[in-house]
Amino acid sequence: MEKCVVSTKKLSSYGSRKQLYMYTITTGGSSSSDARPHNRSSSRFSSETRAPRGGSRSNDGGYSRGGSSRGPARGGFGRGPAQGGARSFNPKRGFRKDYIDEKLFINKEAGVTETDNYTAKHKFTDFGIAELLSANLTAKGLITPSPIQDQAIPVVLEGKDVIGIASTGTGKTAAFLIPLINKLVADNNHKMMILTPTRELALQVEAEFIAFTRGMKLFSVPCVGGAPIMRQIRELELGVNAVIGTPGRVMDLIERGKIKMDYFDSIVLDEADRMLDMGFIDDMRSILGAMPKTKQGLFFSATFSPEIKRLCTDFLKDPVTISIKSRDTASSVMQDVVRVNGDAGKVEALHEILLKPEYSKVLIFREMKRHVDGLAEELSKRGFKALALHGDMHNRERERAVKALGSGKVQVVIATDVAARGLDINDINLVVNYDVPNNYETYVHRIGRTGRGTKLGHALTFVPNR
Repeated sequence: MEKCVVSTKKLSSYGSRKQLYMYTITTGGSSSSDARPHNRSSSRFSSETRAPRGGSRSNDGGYSRGGSSRGPARGGFGRGPAQGGARSFNPKRGFRKDYIDEKLFINKEAGVTETDNYTAKHKFTDFGIAELLSANLTAKGLITPSPIQDQAIPVVLEGKDVIGIASTGTGKTAAFLIPLINKLVADNNHKMMILTPTRELALQVEAEFIAFTRGMKLFSVPCVGGAPIMRQIRELELGVNAVIGTPGRVMDLIERGKIKMDYFDSIVLDEADRMLDMGFIDDMRSILGAMPKTKQGLFFSATFSPEIKRLCTDFLKDPVTISIKSRDTASSVMQDVVRVNGDAGKVEALHEILLKPEYSKVLIFREMKRHVDGLAEELSKRGFKALALHGDMHNRERERAVKALGSGKVQVVIATDVAARGLDINDINLVVNYDVPNNYETYVHRIGRTGRGTKLGHALTFVPNR
């Protein structure tokens, strides 16, 4: 464990903003609690675009909780200070592809991960957490913490700020949820906020929150796109312990006077680098800047960019840096390249790969939505069970694709990069980069859909034959 003392000197420039115009997806089933029934809308997918400040934003919302009896509610949140300037987006502007050395697509020694030789110093029952929280973890089969959990949980329980760096699929969510939930148990007036780059990831974090807090009468609201914002406002007015959402929607609620950030004692930035990539830097700074100076801040991510370091400088106090990875991609994923001759060569190579019986759940990434549809149609003609997944599809179609791959009803889902982060489908055994990603960070998160936890996975990237 490394302690990093960060200067509190303010920076006059926030750096350049990477502006994206994109769609995201949501998925995952609802979790129920006998202490608080959550009525979840069946529609889990919708498009969310970022609009210039002062213009109209998408009025998508989250999900409401029905029928729960509550104690006294605070009555809602007031307006916090708004900061940051306008943001302009050009939907016609394409992504500039970074040069990526093909060697980075190759790792033929999967199976020996950087954490294989790690011996946990604790069990979850050793952390001194609330009895019911410990029981809920045991009920979920969580006995021995992963390396990031083993190292981060004790530090967070001490109230320190944390920078957590770990590969995707290593258990970062539990690493911050468990100690923060323990704080909520100790003080019901404590409030925490968790920011994620996508609705899908926010809903998965909330599902974990619900499972961990079963029977505790602790309440959360997902402040994300996907349902009318008024549902989220009603939830906030009833009173919640945790707000889990995306920066854009949280800023909407702050500007409407429904969230007041000085009520929050803890904040988590999950996948902070991706939020920067999506153009949320002003929103993130506004939200962080409106919080009390005595807050606890936790920044978790698979990568750690210079922009994130600047955020740490401005908003964290003497953070402890916990890094448990030695490389950007998980060593549990066997990676290789497939050399092909043009588009026809790609299709034929993919056909041969999909005939292998060990590849029963395959996620294929393409850059363009129309190309996703075209490949799904071509594979279906060839006799493979394949579905498309992208932002222009209807909600029920996108949800059907995710569920079908998870249940094994289809062998293949072809997706755009909306599926590169947060999508958690059990036992995906192959990821195919049909199109080389725009940058290496996207590659890291694409292949992170396989080889999750202690399982092994495979990733293949199609590159031109030379």
